[in-house]
Amino acid sequence: MSEVPEEAARLVEGVGARRLRHALALLTGDRTWDADALVRATAAPRRAIDALLTALGDDLDDGRIRRDRVDAYRPLAAPPVIADPVAHLLPGHAEAVATMAELVAAAPRARIALDHVAATAETAVRRALLLGARFWLGSARLLCVGDHDLTSLAVALTHPGVEITVVDIDDRILEFIGEEAARRGLPIHCRFADLRLGLPPGAREWADLVFTDPPYTPDGVALFTRRGLEGLRDRDSGRILVAYGASEGTPALALKVQEALGPLHLAYEAIWPDFNRYDGAPAIGSASDLYVLRPTSRTWKALGPAAAGTRIYTQGPQAVEARERPFEATDAGTADLLVGDWPKGFAPGTPRVHLATWLAKPYAGRTGDVVIALPAGYDALLPRVLLASRAERVRVLTPAVLPRALKGVLSAVYHLKTASGEIAASRVEAPGGTGAVLRHILDRPHNRIAGSWREGLIRHTAGDLTKNQARARIQEAAPWLGDATVLDLPAHRLAGLPDLVRRTLGA
Repeated sequence: MSEVPEEAARLVEGVGARRLRHALALLTGDRTWDADALVRATAAPRRAIDALLTALGDDLDDGRIRRDRVDAYRPLAAPPVIADPVAHLLPGHAEAVATMAELVAAAPRARIALDHVAATAETAVRRALLLGARFWLGSARLLCVGDHDLTSLAVALTHPGVEITVVDIDDRILEFIGEEAARRGLPIHCRFADLRLGLPPGAREWADLVFTDPPYTPDGVALFTRRGLEGLRDRDSGRILVAYGASEGTPALALKVQEALGPLHLAYEAIWPDFNRYDGAPAIGSASDLYVLRPTSRTWKALGPAAAGTRIYTQGPQAVEARERPFEATDAGTADLLVGDWPKGFAPGTPRVHLATWLAKPYAGRTGDVVIALPAGYDALLPRVLLASRAERVRVLTPAVLPRALKGVLSAVYHLKTASGEIAASRVEAPGGTGAVLRHILDRPHNRIAGSWREGLIRHTAGDLTKNQARARIQEAAPWLGDATVLDLPAHRLAGLPDLVRRTLGA
């Protein structure tokens, strides 16, 4: 019996070849395999799988090793033996896996600019089962820092007692999770957030546990982890679970990520290799590790503000290596206030604030003209930076386009003009009648909507409604509202606000 090809034997030498030996075990079985399927099954990088398939040469026939050559390869083949910490729990949750498979299939498509790669339905459920096996979830709060993988829905399906908040920059994801949670009666709150600029007020110091699957750059992992820490209320026993993966052939990338986490002084309780599996990302074996991190007393001392505008993605206009066109000095025109990043030395004496500050709290000074620099990659912030203003006139210099669905609610505050690379907004007079309640809410964008709405209802009815009566009307119309503000409300909720306000007025 002839031996295996020399190159194939070489590839499976050494302590790091276990995944490729697993691939050989699969190829000597009865089913056929293509490269993508082998990557998903073994967590080996696509480049390594391609090299192995090439090395097998004529011994490979239609996606498996020829039957007359199987015996030659069996001494090199090895099945995986690393224990999955929750594999024994999965059979009891087949219904949840099936439901999650339907949800993953129906979810919004991945956005490359946000480094989206969808985790498998089974992975979402396994994450939920691990949380339940490792921690007591009876009355726990879970914060999902980004949730394209729908981990929040998997946790809510398997552990009904957990209260969950999802923060994400993708309004499509927030709408999908919010609607599914409402339809199924799941306790999930959805909040918009550009994590480069901060957490929503209601998510700060709120959670007992945090889960995140961040962009796989050092700055991305560090930033999402930092936001998770800001979201913890339990500083003694809270944990942050982070999904992160790098190719087996690039350990220096994993080192850079771990070095970026180093200043946060987190204890590494566990790292489960290849715990998370994906429908994509073949370069890293369609898999990532699961980190369980615990804050220490030094963590809270080191937790300062993250730099606004951090480039955290691997692709798109806000990728680490992307080139950005700076705003020219002539773009600003005449302004009483500049918002965003402007050239140093431009318009000396003109006040300026960062985007993060603009969105976090009302600007204290009186302004007539505000000019906002909103770079590419911050498109989702466009309606929010307009609503955050108290100015009479606002110009936003941006390549972004206003979503059509939000023009209606914005028209309650502004007359809008759109030109290439610019949105000009002039404040309109506050209306009377029923429109006054909506305007009362929108003129207080940093306040909790529930409080502003209640005040507006009572004022409009000249005191005929009590606080409890007004509160009951709002709860009936918007049971999902919670402590949301105008600025962290998901876009579909913001667009629907005028109709809901009219409903409470006609109750």
